[in-house]
Amino acid sequence: MGAEDQANVPLALPSAETATRTETSSATTNIKLDHLGPLVVNSDGTLSRISNWQSMTEAERERTLRVLGKRNMFRKESLKEEEANNT
Repeated sequence: MGAEDQANVPLALPSAETATRTETSSATTNIKLDHLGPLVVNSDGTLSRISNWQSMTEAERERTLRVLGKRNMFRKESLKEEEANNT
């Protein structure tokens, strides 16, 4: 399969054997997800994941979650405001 063909293949969800426990704290703080890493809210409202999550150290992951949580919250609020202004 060439690189072009691989780009069109949808990714499978993790199976019960490969998925890890999902932990949540509160609505205003970070959410730790499975081995795929946290969701990133992009400025256009789409969602993505951090591609190198598996190779990060625990300290890098903690810093990333702290920064990402704040940025995601800011972006979600900005998107809500934008949507309210467009209606």
